Amino acid sequence: MLARIRARARSVGAVIAGIGDDAAVLRILPAHQALVTTDFSLEGIHFRREWHPPEVIGHRALARGLSDIAAMGGEPIAAFLSLALPPSLPQAWVDGFLKGLLKLAKTFKISLAGGDTSESPAGGVLIDIVVVGSVPRSKAILRSGARAHDRIYVTGTLGGSAAALSLFFSGRKLRARDFPQHFRPMPRIRVGQVLRQRAIPSAMIDLSDGLSTDLAHICSESGVGAEIEAEAIPTAKLGKPPTPVDRKFVLDGGEDYELLFTASPGRRVPRHIAGIPITSIGSIRPNRGIFLTTEGKRVKLAPQGWQHFDRD
Repeated sequence: MLARIRARARSVGAVIAGIGDDAAVLRILPAHQALVTTDFSLEGIHFRREWHPPEVIGHRALARGLSDIAAMGGEPIAAFLSLALPPSLPQAWVDGFLKGLLKLAKTFKISLAGGDTSESPAGGVLIDIVVVGSVPRSKAILRSGARAHDRIYVTGTLGGSAAALSLFFSGRKLRARDFPQHFRPMPRIRVGQVLRQRAIPSAMIDLSDGLSTDLAHICSESGVGAEIEAEAIPTAKLGKPPTPVDRKFVLDGGEDYELLFTASPGRRVPRHIAGIPITSIGSIRPNRGIFLTTEGKRVKLAPQGWQHFDRD
């Protein structure tokens, strides 16, 4: 299996030495800093083999890490993959998984530069992705820079991935081509880079846990509050004819992998970047607490997206 992985994972770009040595050797440009992120994808939590083809699981696993690099305004360099697999898993599944992962890696011109493999004693598939990137020194966009009166923006549309997942739970069989936001989310790498190059965001995060929860992360790190307008939030549409998804999925559904960022009110923010729409949905408040305005009514918005170890 390792030989098959090595044969397919060719080193490109900033990877000087990849799979085959004890550690990879990466080139970091002068006056740049390294970005490093890691993400688990666990069978039964982030995917199910009976719902998601192996190519989709590979794509989604890498997309999670790439989206974190996008949220910092960075350039991805290399990915590292650790796999724990049940002994009965067919080699064809692993080949399909790698096909999906390496196709997305090729899109962003990065290498699979190393990792590890192990037998999974629990009988499920466990995937850990590490993505290394770079950003010009002191230019990484953090969650902690939002200030009172900043405007709040999101890219793309929200709620489509969570809505698709709810259809799975209702017993529906879904085709990947009909639900691209869930099956093959595309990390907003270029959008994040343009935002950073133009010095637009004061704070930024990727929408992996849901709008209500990820906005709460920015507010917590920045020591501020927020107010968003329900009617302004760009809502995903599914089906034929296309129908807007339920607001619950828009506010609390995760795995959209869009970008949420804040910018000072005097900063000019384009309506589109790299073909992706940018929408203003609210503003930062000086006092803590997040509020949602719907048809003139203002209510407190609790973070109810994905939270690990939540037992409530």
